[in-house]
Order: sequence, then structure tokens, then C-alpha cells
Amino acid sequence: MSWFGKVIGGVLGFSLAGGPIGAIIGAVLGHQLDKKAEDYQERYAPGDQERVQAAFFTATFSVMGHIAKADGRVTQNEIRHAENVMRRMGLDEDARKFAIDLFQQGKGNDFDLEAVLAQFKKECQRRRNLMQMFLEVQITMALADGTIHEYERAILHRVGKHLGFAGFMIDQLIKMVQAQQGFHRHSQRQAGGHGGTYQEAPSGPSVEQAYQVLGVKSSDDEKTVKRAYRRLMSQHHPDKLVAKGLPEEMIKMATEKTQEIKSAYELIKKSKNW
Repeated sequence: MSWFGKVIGGVLGFSLAGGPIGAIIGAVLGHQLDKKAEDYQERYAPGDQERVQAAFFTATFSVMGHIAKADGRVTQNEIRHAENVMRRMGLDEDARKFAIDLFQQGKGNDFDLEAVLAQFKKECQRRRNLMQMFLEVQITMALADGTIHEYERAILHRVGKHLGFAGFMIDQLIKMVQAQQGFHRHSQRQAGGHGGTYQEAPSGPSVEQAYQVLGVKSSDDEKTVKRAYRRLMSQHHPDKLVAKGLPEEMIKMATEKTQEIKSAYELIKKSKNW
């Protein structure tokens, strides 16, 4: 049985009880999870892959809902973005309904962001790449309207700092995700018909965007750029992330991100004749 089936069955929900993530699952499923939690604590301890997957999925969509409601209202662009994430994940009807309900929980006035993040970090233990992926997903929600407003940036900094990221790293991730979205929009024109070799379209992403995707500067040498590229490819490697607890439904999103990183690196190499 998958992690999702075990959540629906209550097993993982019981393990996560006693904290805000278990409470969210219980509210969505209508279970009184705390009554049986002790029966499952030994079987599913913090750090177990399926338990991490359940915590990641629950925190992802509930925090997305919280960010969407940050200004007091949820826009159509934000709703479409959440639906697009669900579509890219290929969720079936039950999982999609569960994700929507989590999103609704996050919109509530009583949603305790700090408590959810604290438990999520505890469940992830030291899986920093996994927490970075989570933060990047939240950045895409803040960008759903095309720009990040100051109140959204403030929430992203709260999220990132609770997970152990310094302020400058959060700002760098925001720039990187913005640039990666530009590559994603032009992906159909980048690699088509050229045997996988990068070809910059007239309206395609700029070289400056490519540097932002990798988090480097145009003045950096080839060794520095290559090191940044390899680090990002390792951080976002789908198989590595799934092994650390990324829900398998999100493997397509991780794969797309590695493709965007590769496209940016190829564009920089072309512009520099490396």
C-alpha cells in the first residue's frame, strides 16, 4: 500500500497524531487520530520514508493555501496554480480531493504555520534538499500572480527561516525559481527538433536568466558555473529526492526542474563558447 493509502487508512495519520500535521489529516479525514496514535508510534517513527512523504504532501498543500490567503483573498491565478500542481503530479480523484481539502485547511484563520513547519522539519530530520524542494514549491505559489508582493516575501522568509535557511539564501532561491519558471514557459521551443541540443528561441529566456537559474554571476568562471550546475542537479535529482521522502507523485516536477537547470547550463556554455 502506498503512503497515501496508509494515510486514508489512518495508519500514518495515527503516527503523525499529537502534532499539527496529524491534526490537519484528522480534520480532512474526520478521524480522531490522537486516540490511537500510541499504537503506531513505534512502527512509523519520524524519518521513516512513508511518514516523511505523508508529512511533505500535507505540509505542501496546506502551506500553499496559507500563502494564497496571505492578502486576505485567494485569486483565480492562485487557484489555477494549485490545480496545475495537482495536475502535474497526476493525482487521482481521491488524492486530488485530499490535496484540495489540505489547501482549504491552510486558508483557515486558525492555521498554525509555525507549528506545521516545526513538525515538518522534525519529520524530515536532516534532509535539507527535501526541505529546499518544499520551499521552492511554496515560492511558485507566491509567484502565481506573476510577482511576489512584500507580504508574500515576508511569509516565504518565515517559512525558510523555520526550516533553517538564511535570509540571503531565501532571496536567492526566489530569484532562481523566477528564472526557472521562464525556462519552463519556453521549454517547448528550447529542445525541439535539435537532437536535445539547446537552441535559444528569439523570445526565449535570456542568458542573464540562465545565470539566475544556477545562482551564479556572469563574471564567474567555467569551474564555478559547472560546480553550481552539478550541485543543483544533485539537489534536485528525482530518484535521490524520492529516496529521501519526496512523494512519488512529485517526481515529474523534480524532473522538470532538472531539465530547466540543464537548459540554463547549456545556454551559458553556448554563450561563453565553453
